[in-house]
Amino acid sequence: MGNDALRPAVFLDRDGVLNRAFPDGRSTRPPRALDELELLPGVAEAVRRLQAAGLALVGVSNQPDLARGLTSAAVVAELNAALQERLPGLLDILVCPHDDADGCACRKPRPGLLLEGARRFGLDLRRSALVGDRWSDVAAGQAAGCRTVLIEGPWSGRERCAPDLVARDLGEAAELLLVRLDGGQGRP
Repeated sequence: MGNDALRPAVFLDRDGVLNRAFPDGRSTRPPRALDELELLPGVAEAVRRLQAAGLALVGVSNQPDLARGLTSAAVVAELNAALQERLPGLLDILVCPHDDADGCACRKPRPGLLLEGARRFGLDLRRSALVGDRWSDVAAGQAAGCRTVLIEGPWSGRERCAPDLVARDLGEAAELLLVRLDGGQGRP
C-alpha cells in the first residue's frame, strides 16, 4: 500500500480520555467491571465528529493490572467490547498487558501499540494524532511520529512532556484537531 493510500487517524487512550478513571493513591485505576464503565462527558459526540471528518479511530491502552493480577483478560475484553458498542467509530482498542519491568515494545511511552494499529488498519502515522491523559501517551505518540494532544489533569505529568496541544477533555481535543484538519494542514 503506497503512502497515498494510508489514512490519517486519531489514536485515543482509553482510561481518562474515553472513560472515567478512578483515583487510586497517587494515580488512577481503570474500571474493574462493566458496572464501573462510564463514558466521560462529550466523548460520544467527539468520536462522531472525528469519524465524520474521515479519521480512523483506534484506542491504545496500557493495562498493567493484567500483569499485576488485579484484573483478567476477559474483563479487559468485556470493557473494550462495551466501549466499542457505545462508540461505534472505534476500529479497535489495542492493549498492552505488561508492566514496566517487562520491557515490552508495546507499553507506552514506547510506540508499539500505535505501530501495530498503523500496520493493521493502513494508517499514516505522520498524518495522525494521539490524544492521551499522561506524559507516556504523549511520548508514545511522538515516538511514532504523530501530533500529540495532552488532556491535562492531576496525573498527566505535564512537566515531563511537550505535547503539540493541550486540552481539558476529548471534546476540546477534537475541536483543536479538526480546526487543524480544516485549516488545510492535511493532518489533525
